[in-house]
This record gives sequence, structure tokens and C-alpha cells, in this order.
Amino acid sequence: MANPARGEAILEIGGVSHTLCLTLGALAEIEALFESGVRLDARNLVTVLAVLLRGGGSSLTEADLRAAPLDPLAAASAISTCFETAL
Repeated sequence: MANPARGEAILEIGGVSHTLCLTLGALAEIEALFESGVRLDARNLVTVLAVLLRGGGSSLTEADLRAAPLDPLAAASAISTCFETAL
């Protein structure tokens, strides 16, 4: 169960529910990514997703996510939820 007060969201990946969490560390990683001039595209969406998953305690890597059966709309929605609920 996600805790919106903590900036959490749930995303199902390969039939398993994973928690995404916008921690201060995750936020710092994401800010560093975009400060370097990176634009948000599908590849970087996976990077952001991996960062938020680490914030939620997952050990999935970007490579794991690229190989996983991801629903792009569900992933984008979960990422959006993390940011919306943390505000």
C-alpha cells in the first residue's frame, strides 16, 4: 500500500507490485540528471523510474526495467503520482 504523504506510488512490473518513493536522495539524483541538460525522453523516463524505485526500496536496475514488460502509461502515471503527492 502506497503512502501518499511520503510521495509513494505503486507500479506493477512483471506481475509484481513495486513501491516508488520520491525521497530526498531520489530528488537529488533526478535534479542532477536534468541539470546536466538531459531532456525527458523514454530512455530517461526509465532512469527516473529506477531512481524512484530505489527510493521505494527496490533493487531493480535500469537494465532490469528495460527488459521488463513495462506499461509506459502506467509507469508515467506512477512517476507523476510520486511528484503530485509529495507536493
